[in-house]
Amino acid sequence: MKKVCWPYFDPDFDNLPERIYGPVCRVSIDNETMEECTLVKVDSVNKQGLLLEVIQVLTDMNLTITKCFISSDAEWFMDVFHVKDKNDNKLTDQNVINYIQQAIGTTTGPPDSTRANAYANNIFESKNPSEHTTIEMTGMDRPGLFSEISAALADLHCNIVEAHAWTHNARLACVAQISDQSTDTPIDDPHRLATIEDHLITVLRTTISPCGTNNQEVKTTGFLGGDTQGTMTNVERRLHQLMLSVRDFDGPNSGPASSPRTPLGWDTEEESRKMAVWIESCKEKGYSMVSIECKDRPRLMFDTVCTLTDMQYVIFHASTHSQEGYAFQEYFIRHVDGDVLCTESEKERVIKCLEAAIERRVCEGIRLELCADDRMGLLSDITRVLRENGLAVVRADVATQGEKSINAFYVRDISGNEVVPDVDFVESMKRELMGPSRIDLQVKNEKHLRSPSSLEKSRYFSNFGDILKSQIERFSCNFAKIK
Repeated sequence: MKKVCWPYFDPDFDNLPERIYGPVCRVSIDNETMEECTLVKVDSVNKQGLLLEVIQVLTDMNLTITKCFISSDAEWFMDVFHVKDKNDNKLTDQNVINYIQQAIGTTTGPPDSTRANAYANNIFESKNPSEHTTIEMTGMDRPGLFSEISAALADLHCNIVEAHAWTHNARLACVAQISDQSTDTPIDDPHRLATIEDHLITVLRTTISPCGTNNQEVKTTGFLGGDTQGTMTNVERRLHQLMLSVRDFDGPNSGPASSPRTPLGWDTEEESRKMAVWIESCKEKGYSMVSIECKDRPRLMFDTVCTLTDMQYVIFHASTHSQEGYAFQEYFIRHVDGDVLCTESEKERVIKCLEAAIERRVCEGIRLELCADDRMGLLSDITRVLRENGLAVVRADVATQGEKSINAFYVRDISGNEVVPDVDFVESMKRELMGPSRIDLQVKNEKHLRSPSSLEKSRYFSNFGDILKSQIERFSCNFAKIK
């Protein structure tokens, strides 16, 4: 019998760097140094994409990053984040502090998803305990397209467990998580998945891109369960990637980089000029310096770092801060191959992509928040009511929590303008379709939108909410509750 010899590996070898240099990652939470915010300090061995992963952890906790200093030269990663909670206070909940330390430590160290998920479940309940199939869609946007997608999935006997859709520069990106209508289980039949994809592509193909080509795509990406479910920032990162893939930075509003223009969601042309992105060379250090100035908002840093990372740029140093409602960001970057941005065309592309990333999340239109008993076809009915009232969905976030469906929509009219109230029409619809109140609906006007007088606005929004309630309830009466 021939003897086979294998090389010997000391099982402690993988832990040697930690034994010599100390822990691979140190995460400290400092509530003493600053009076108004908490400092989150991260010292770790560096790896590609680590900065984005740390920001994802903080963003998932709905924390606001007011300032940060980043250095990741050589092989070490050192960051300091100034953060506040959603109420603009320091972090005082020890469970939250422990989770941040655990989650970032797991992110920077060896993969240990079981430990991280178990720790997270002590704080957050799983939203979707049942498994589902994820479908990604991209294409040219048009009024009513999200409604048509919802109706198509309902016709195909698919239950929409969760859905997120963004529109920007006449493009649409949507990530939907579905299950089988009758069994509430993942859809894994290849023939049925192919039918769903073909049907959705047909819906998307109705719109042709301005250059006369079709760039629609529908893709099923597998199954996600409650224990392995991606975080919201993972979904948003995928939406950024999908938008980038359909070149929304080259939309109808685009022009020369950083030229004056008024994208949807900004008040005026003067307001849009306050967003500036430019790139300079830092030859003595071998970096390209990207500078951003714009209105501050939640998740802004996630959006810009996500875009640079997905465009295959490495951030070596950075500093960000906000002041009087505006954000200022500086990133020192190189391409993953070590090169700086040399050509003007490359610089212009990066600038346009960053501008698009900033604009995508700008809230466009009136925000509708609707909570109702979940049932098959509910989303299709809601979006149909909006479409029949001349409203187009420009952004949507739909989720299922227990037996409730939680929906948030930003809507404008079919021309892309803010909704103009027609009180007489609303009153007549209200009288015709009045029904029992079983749906919680709130209508909110975003601050940046110009609107009629306060009295007329309040009358319109109140009546508009009643219309949507009564019409959706009319549809609901025709369905039994799905268990």
